[in-house]
Amino acid sequence: MTSIALFGAGGKMGYRLASNFKGSRFDVRHVELSEAGRERLKNGLGFDCVPQDEALRGAEVVILAVPDTAIGKVAAGIEKDLAPGTIVVVLDAAAPFAGHLPDRPDLTYFVTHPCHPPIFNDETDPAAKRDFFGGVAAKQHIVSSLMQGPEAHYALGEEVAKVIWAPVMRSHRVTVEQMALLEPGLSETVCASLLVVMREAMDEVVRRGVPKEAARDFLLGHMNVLGSVIFEETPGVFSDACNKAIEFGKPMLMRDDWRRVFEPDELAASIRRIT
Repeated sequence: MTSIALFGAGGKMGYRLASNFKGSRFDVRHVELSEAGRERLKNGLGFDCVPQDEALRGAEVVILAVPDTAIGKVAAGIEKDLAPGTIVVVLDAAAPFAGHLPDRPDLTYFVTHPCHPPIFNDETDPAAKRDFFGGVAAKQHIVSSLMQGPEAHYALGEEVAKVIWAPVMRSHRVTVEQMALLEPGLSETVCASLLVVMREAMDEVVRRGVPKEAARDFLLGHMNVLGSVIFEETPGVFSDACNKAIEFGKPMLMRDDWRRVFEPDELAASIRRIT
């Protein structure tokens, strides 16, 4: 069995991973500092935690399921105990992109992140339909990157990724730089910001007298049909009225240079704030 040291095993993300590893071919050693996290693992999954040095002894893979702001500190704290050839798995591109991992050419750095279950899906099971994050019941796609290390390590890293994010449909291979374009660039700086604006717009029409339930139903329904056309889920075109509204609405809502959020200096600044 491939041995894995899972750091942060009792945290929000670590617990998800620990649950998905249960019953897999991997021998997982759980590391958790907080008493609450250790109790959560014991009571919820029946797992006992082990000391850091015991977890790392002979571990082929080390997963850092800790917050972005703690990645550098945790990685530096265990570096001396990492044998050459160890695969270090990080669950987000921010800290690796920012250079927070130790300068150890003899280690493999593998980065993986979920795409989360898509809006357009074929889920029929009630649990899957309500699994918006993924990794529990709903199918999702994932992205992974071999930041450094031998090419042969990618297969094992991807196998681990498919277990922790299961059930997985497509597994995309990208670079760390491309993953940073996807997050925080595409998913958070652009998508999350625009969704917040859409919610604020809904609240504004409610303030102007539209019943909240009616406004929410109207907006979410239009997000579905408009999104299906924009993202080519279904063939179709917008009405002349809709196209005219977009032509005049977009300049009111968006700066002309909004694509600057994808420039390397802007991405680096965003990631510095995150980490």
